[in-house]
Amino acid sequence: MPISLSLPRADGGIEAYSLVGTPTARPASAPVFNRIAYAAAHVVSDPRRDTRPWEAPAVDWDATLAFRHHLWSLGFRIAEAMDTAQRGMGLDWAGAQELIRRSLAEAKTVPGADLACGAGTDHLNPTDARSLDDVIRAYEEQIGFVEKHGGRAIMMASRALARLATSPDDYRKVYGRILGQAKDKVVLHWLGDMFDPQLRGYWGSESFEPALDAVLSIIEENRSKVEGIKISLLDNACEVALRDRLPEDVLCFTGDDFNYAELIEGDGRKYSHALLGIFDAVAPQASRALASLAAGDVDTFRAVIEPTVPLSRKIFEAPTQYYKAGVVFLAWLNGHQDHFTMPAGMQSARGVTHYVDVFRLADQADVLDKPELAAARMKSLMTVLGVA
Repeated sequence: MPISLSLPRADGGIEAYSLVGTPTARPASAPVFNRIAYAAAHVVSDPRRDTRPWEAPAVDWDATLAFRHHLWSLGFRIAEAMDTAQRGMGLDWAGAQELIRRSLAEAKTVPGADLACGAGTDHLNPTDARSLDDVIRAYEEQIGFVEKHGGRAIMMASRALARLATSPDDYRKVYGRILGQAKDKVVLHWLGDMFDPQLRGYWGSESFEPALDAVLSIIEENRSKVEGIKISLLDNACEVALRDRLPEDVLCFTGDDFNYAELIEGDGRKYSHALLGIFDAVAPQASRALASLAAGDVDTFRAVIEPTVPLSRKIFEAPTQYYKAGVVFLAWLNGHQDHFTMPAGMQSARGVTHYVDVFRLADQADVLDKPELAAARMKSLMTVLGVA
C-alpha cells in the first residue's frame, strides 16, 4: 500500500501526497570514480547540551563522525569544515578546529578514506582587520593548524580580505604569500556572494571577466602549489570559462549546485571534478551515478543524477546561504540523526512550504532512503509547525 500523508500547499490548503520513490541500493564496497568527488559534510548538533545554540552551539561528535563514515562508504572524499558545516554561520573557528582534528584522526581508521579541510580567516572579524598582514596571519594560523594535524587545506575565501582589498594585486599578495609557504598543494575556493554576501567583489572586481583574469594570474604564479579551484557561482557558463583557461595540471572542481550534472559529465572536451554541498544530501544517488559514469554507462549516470538537480535547486534557492537547512532536513528524514535541530537554530531559516517542496522533490528523485521513517518524521514536523 502506498505511503500517504497530508501536506500543506502554498495557498494555505492541505492535500494528500503519496510517496512514489524507490530507495537507492547501497554498493557492497566503496566504488571507484573517474572524477574526484568531494562531499562537503554538515555537522550534527546535540540538542541535549545545546543550551545556548546561538552563542555556543553543541555538537554531537558521534553522529557527526558517523555521517562521515556514511560518505566514505559510498566512495566520496570529504571536504571538511566548509560552508556546509556552517562555518561562520554557527560553527566558529574553535568548533572547526575540533571538527578538523577529530575527522583527520577518524580518517586514519578507514582504509582509503580521504579528506581536505577548510582553512580561512573566520576567526578574524572583518571589521577588526586593519591590513593585509592581518589577513595573512589569520590564514597562516588556520592552514598551520590543518597541516599540523596531517591535513591538506582548502583555502576558503576570506571576508576580511574582501573588505580590505582595493585591487587584484591585494589578492595576489595574500594568496602568493600563503601558497608560497604551504607544505602541500592547496585547493582554492571561489565562493559567490549568493552564498555569502560579504564576499561580493572577490578577486578585486564585481564583474566576472576581470575577476577571472585575476584568479587565473594567481594560479599561474603559484602553479606548483595549486591542486585545483572550486568555483561556486551557480552559473555553468562561468565555470566552463574558468575550466577552459586553467593550466592542464590544475583541476576544476564544480561547486555549482544548480548545474553539477552537466558539468561533471563534461562537454566532450573537458569536465569538472566535484566539491559539492548537495552530495551530503544525495550521497547514495550521486555515488551510483558517478560509479556508472566511471563504467562508461552515461545513460545510467544521467538517469540517476538528473532527478536530483531540481531538488538541489530548491535546497539552494535564494537566500542561498540557508541551504544548510535543507541538507540537514534530509539527513534527519533519512535517519542519519534523530532530530531536526541545527547549530545557531538554522533550521528556522526556511519556512514550512520550502520543507514540503524539498520532501516531495526528494521522494521523486529517490532520495528518501527509508520512506516509512521519512513520512513519519515529516508528519511529526507538520504537527510541531501546526499545519497537520
